[in-house]
Amino acid sequence: MSDLLRIAIVGFGEIACRQHVSAIAKTSGAALVAVVDPAKTPSGLPHFRDLTELLRDGPEIDAVALCTPPQVRHVQAAMALAAGKHVLLEKPPGATVSELTPLIAAAHEANRTLFATWHSRYAPAVGPARKLLAGRTISKVTIIWKEDVRVWHPGQTWIFEAGGFGVFDPGINALSILTEILPSQVFVKSAVLDFPANRETPIAAAIELSDANGLPIHAEFDFRQSGPPSWDILCETEAGPVMLSKGGRQLRDGNRLMVDATDEEYPALYRRFVALTSDGKSDVDLAPLRLAADSFMLGRRRFVEAFED
Repeated sequence: MSDLLRIAIVGFGEIACRQHVSAIAKTSGAALVAVVDPAKTPSGLPHFRDLTELLRDGPEIDAVALCTPPQVRHVQAAMALAAGKHVLLEKPPGATVSELTPLIAAAHEANRTLFATWHSRYAPAVGPARKLLAGRTISKVTIIWKEDVRVWHPGQTWIFEAGGFGVFDPGINALSILTEILPSQVFVKSAVLDFPANRETPIAAAIELSDANGLPIHAEFDFRQSGPPSWDILCETEAGPVMLSKGGRQLRDGNRLMVDATDEEYPALYRRFVALTSDGKSDVDLAPLRLAADSFMLGRRRFVEAFED
């Protein structure tokens, strides 16, 4: 295997174009050598219609970054691991929780890395927030995660199909931050999920969570917000409020601005991926996915007006 981690992106949609390509270019020890997509043909790179064609006819690769919709990711990951490739999974890592268990076993058996990425955990204010909250007593947490689906997921019809997560596709970013910054495990107590009459996944959700000590955590996700997005987590503590804003790029301790940085999440993800493959390790934390699944399991469905993109 080459000292350079040669990566193929599978699924060349918006997130791959906007984040993965530039992140790989910024990562020492990694190179993008091919793209798999049934429709898009990026210039300057070998292009293949599907993963089978890549593995059969493509250049030598060491890893695949699966940026396809979650409904098809399990089959692709299993195929790549069977071919001896490392696998990076965009979030959410799969359409179900149970499908990840055989992939973890397959990666171990093949001595390959499986990396279930939670990019929002790598936002610049998340680590400082975790350290700050470790010394505080938290009395309440409020999550507001709202955006315009037409702006952030244009033309992505799969997101409203079964297995596409709906508003939990961005909402799981908040859950990934929550499970990273709190010192104790949390669980879902109840949820209300708003399903458009013509869609198979929710467009909005209100979730009540807690930890073993009864910490009240309220989360609101909504795809119908116009204008700028709201990606905020407020933790009320005995020493005052701690606010994570802008999806984890900004941190305030009371009125004091502690972090206000640019988005470097994906370069950090790929540095982590290179390190994992070098060390022969995997990283598959399913906590955010379990919370999303439990919200669907416990959620009371409300049907709302039809949504047209």
